[in-house]
Amino acid sequence: MSGQSVAVVGGGIVGLAVARELTRRFPGIAVTVFEKEDRLAAHQTGHNSGVVHAGIYYRPGSLKAELCARGRDLIRDYCVEHDLPYEECGKLVVAVDQGEVPRFDALERTAGENQVPGLRRIGPEEIREIEPHAVGLAALHSPRTAITDYVAIARRMAQEVEEAGGQVLLGTEVTDVFRSGRGSRLQVAAGDQVHHADHVVLCAGLQSDRLGRRVDGQREPRIVPFRGEYLRVVGPKQDLVRGMVYPVPDPRYPFLGVHFTRRVGGGLEVGPNAVLALDREAYGVRPGLDLRDALATLTHPGFWRMARTHWRTGVREVRGSLSTSSYLRTAQRYVPEIGPADVERAGAGVRAQAVARDGSLLDDFAIVSTERVTSVRNAPSPAATSSLAIAEYVVDRLVW
Repeated sequence: MSGQSVAVVGGGIVGLAVARELTRRFPGIAVTVFEKEDRLAAHQTGHNSGVVHAGIYYRPGSLKAELCARGRDLIRDYCVEHDLPYEECGKLVVAVDQGEVPRFDALERTAGENQVPGLRRIGPEEIREIEPHAVGLAALHSPRTAITDYVAIARRMAQEVEEAGGQVLLGTEVTDVFRSGRGSRLQVAAGDQVHHADHVVLCAGLQSDRLGRRVDGQREPRIVPFRGEYLRVVGPKQDLVRGMVYPVPDPRYPFLGVHFTRRVGGGLEVGPNAVLALDREAYGVRPGLDLRDALATLTHPGFWRMARTHWRTGVREVRGSLSTSSYLRTAQRYVPEIGPADVERAGAGVRAQAVARDGSLLDDFAIVSTERVTSVRNAPSPAATSSLAIAEYVVDRLVW
């Protein structure tokens, strides 16, 4: 492999994990990471809840199920090796009424097939033992679900890439990719530069559809961004939850619902919700508007088909976004003592959700390879948990 070059587009945790895996497996190749921002992990990696998922939710046999199981162990070992934060504070997935029991039972079967370590079904008394301020009819207790600092992990991965002789170029936006002989040319915005690489791996997250289309001409699936807004619990009630308390998710959606999560840096967050975003990169307390992003969504037939099917859910999510009381009404079903007076608006993340032309929301990871270009077209949660396993999967399939 000596003399070969690989360009990795995207300085989030998935792109950096791929670059690290390349330098470890093929020491003689030249690896360059291109990141458009002036810092690493500036987008989805830096705006998630920091959860290391155990694999409860994902369809058995799917790529998500496989790579989450492998990834959770790799991330744990990586944090131990590099002295990075990692806390197995555990998770409860709680059913609060009889109407949720069929979904709860199905989720238990899924988690069992995925061999989630240490998973137990518990009743109201044990719920109170684990989370004294939570309520419910039944819960799945996942003691191995953990929290970490994905930004710190991403930075350490970048250091490893550079220590192995690779490059991490910040403030270097790739605007286009052209096939050139047996390799590719990458057009860079800064100074109108052109870089050559024998292989290209696109890990562009929120921009994955745009760059992927440049390479393979495929306009589908389209990224439809969903803004996930968080509330921060303030005052003494931030200690009412020891680990994580989640609802039973609606299987129609790839979102897990508003939940309580401790952070490794301290404190307790509530969220996220899932509201259509008109700006793929707006992370402040208030939503933004980017005309290009808005038009990309509103001109996509798949978006309107999705909206016709799920508009009631969309209205409910918007109501929660506008009203803290409405937002918390759902969360209080699980921890009743935390109310609107106990929280403040925090930041937001933006989920890169791939939507097909027929309006369906792609649930599984989607990784496409075509002639020395690999494109990660859909990598929502649990991509951070799975990042090191995704890297193995991508590098295993490179054709030299």
